[in-house]
Amino acid sequence: MEQATREDPTNMTTRKEWPLWEVFIRSRDGLHHKHAGSLHAPDAELAIQNARDLYTRRSEGVSIWVVPSAQITASEPADKDSLFDPAASKVYRHPTFYTIPEEVTNI
Repeated sequence: MEQATREDPTNMTTRKEWPLWEVFIRSRDGLHHKHAGSLHAPDAELAIQNARDLYTRRSEGVSIWVVPSAQITASEPADKDSLFDPAASKVYRHPTFYTIPEEVTNI
């Protein structure tokens, strides 16, 4: 089977075999990376170059992360109750049952 090479990135028969990468961009005024999209590339270096060309055309990014999609583990939507409901049972985290003195304002 023919392998994809950097010298021939336009070979469509091997492009279908390239792994899928998830792209995260940190904007100039942002403090964290945001998911920008996905792309196919043969390796991480070319994935970063393609992400720069595709997702930061107007130089709005200062940092790019690429992650192989196969390496991402996500929770199942059906598991949301078991993952997030226990936090709702900790009422001490919410100040709804405290009495606020009348002298206290601006709350």
